[in-house]
Amino acid sequence: MSAPSTSPVVSAPAIDSGHSLGADAWHRLKKNRLAVFGGITLLVLTLACVFGPFFLQVSYQDQNLDLGASPPSADHWLGTDTLGRDLLVRMLYGGRISLGVGLSATLVALTIGVLYGAAAGYHGGKTDAVMMRLVDILYALPFTIFVILLMVIFGRNIILLFVAIGAVEWLTMARIVRGQVMALKKMEFIEAARSLGYGTPRIVLRHMIPNILGPIIVYTTLTIPAVMLLEAFLSFLGLGVQPPMSSWGTLIKDGAEKMEEYWWLLVFPGGVFSLTLFSLNFLGDGLRDALDVRAAKD
Repeated sequence: MSAPSTSPVVSAPAIDSGHSLGADAWHRLKKNRLAVFGGITLLVLTLACVFGPFFLQVSYQDQNLDLGASPPSADHWLGTDTLGRDLLVRMLYGGRISLGVGLSATLVALTIGVLYGAAAGYHGGKTDAVMMRLVDILYALPFTIFVILLMVIFGRNIILLFVAIGAVEWLTMARIVRGQVMALKKMEFIEAARSLGYGTPRIVLRHMIPNILGPIIVYTTLTIPAVMLLEAFLSFLGLGVQPPMSSWGTLIKDGAEKMEEYWWLLVFPGGVFSLTLFSLNFLGDGLRDALDVRAAKD
């Protein structure tokens, strides 16, 4: 009796494992060299400003009037200012202020703008019209005069600077979120959430906002340099951080006044500030491209 014939075993084709949108975005972001450079540069600058002063045995207030303004040397790598204060130390402490203002004011603008814009876009109608007319009115107010009034009424302090900048920078975020929410609220999954009896807060917070995180994240990275520029502008006018504290804006202001005699007082703070702004913009552009759902799959 002949042995039963055996049919060849056909192996099933391998199935590629799927990738999430986050994984695809991260893959595209890593291929953007400028975005990677911007992210690494920001990380290095942030770590240097946060931890650098702990390793230096000099305070930003320590003065050496006999030394005065001296160029970079082995003892003072970036030189000293007219009061004999080490410029590197003051830049590191100033970076804490500038980066802190940028992140804190952006967080305030992000929170207010996202919630306000989402509420206006979801409700629509007269509610949307009234809320957005208020935004238009605030846009029309001259920001510098607004800050001066706050300073006169409440006095000059760093917390007020956070509030003043955050109270204005949320306006554009609100408009962006409103437009995204208005495009989403007629989608099928939102109609399904309404049919299940979900309330407005749950629909907005758990269904709409997570679906527009891409534009929110991108605009957030572009808001931080705008806030830092605004703080530098206010400090340049004497409305920002007050001595003996310093920010990159105040250091640039002091350096601009003496740039013909002491070039290092302007070149180093201005260079670091410009590098930070470029890095933030590179990272923002990279995130915009990486989070674009219409981008081609690699």
